[in-house]
Amino acid sequence: MDNILTDPIWLGMFGVYAVLGTAAASILLLKNRLKDKDFSELVARTKTWGYIILMATVVLALGTKAAIIAIGFISFLALKEYFTLVPTRKVDRRVLLWAYLCVPIQYYWVFIGWYGLFIIFIPVYALLFIAFRLILAGETSGYIKSVGTMHWGLMLTVFNLSHLAFLLVMPTTVELPAGGAGLLFYVLFLTQFNDVAQYFWGKLFGKHQVTEISPGKSWEGLIGGICTTTVLAIILAPFYTPFTWPYAMAAGALIASVGFIGDVTISAVKRDLGTKDSGSLLPGHGGVLDRLDSLTLAAPLFLHFTRYFFGG
Repeated sequence: MDNILTDPIWLGMFGVYAVLGTAAASILLLKNRLKDKDFSELVARTKTWGYIILMATVVLALGTKAAIIAIGFISFLALKEYFTLVPTRKVDRRVLLWAYLCVPIQYYWVFIGWYGLFIIFIPVYALLFIAFRLILAGETSGYIKSVGTMHWGLMLTVFNLSHLAFLLVMPTTVELPAGGAGLLFYVLFLTQFNDVAQYFWGKLFGKHQVTEISPGKSWEGLIGGICTTTVLAIILAPFYTPFTWPYAMAAGALIASVGFIGDVTISAVKRDLGTKDSGSLLPGHGGVLDRLDSLTLAAPLFLHFTRYFFGG
């Protein structure tokens, strides 16, 4: 069993636990002082974060293979949640099984480190197969919508999220200070931090709305989040990445800005379907897609950014 919980990862996880513990203590203090306020959602959100971080620690302790399998399982849950939300024709149900089978196949390419098939399997071969299988079903009414809906779901929840797993096995031309797990921790932490930072700056200074799809998203929050995340990306880069400060600055800005696009993209999906949350699996957060919305776009772009400059 390989050890990917290196000292920088342990230090980072300790920091996350410290922040979570501080948040939990603050909520408890507020509950005791402001008894007329309802903190149930905040309590549920904090507890769920605790479970998520604990499970992440256990998975990382088990090594690279366990981490890849865990991310693959998360992809499966996200895809299942997506297909539960979107309307499908009766005839489409015959094809859904094949869509789900794309999950283990895609993560097998990650498992063996075959980048060539990893990068084209879902964009090319899964599209070809699903399109042809739906033709064989014999129902042409709604065909274009069905193909687009299924393949877009695979791209979003399986192909894009599988880039998180490929960070663990991606060969590089330079030695990584914390291995592939360091890259994974870096993009996960910055993406989630960016969500909090954009919310904080938006609440503090937000006046100008970015889009009607997410009325709470402001330009002030977006710019504040990008700036804060970029500064943190530069600070953390020497511990987890091969980046010098200019690369770290670019990576931080990329993660923050693209993470925002991922966030509002999932919001647009939910608005189109008339639902507030993508699911109820994560108390206080909603569904898997609600928690991973920013990562659906930040993960692939971060991998390709890193691979372009430092990939083997």
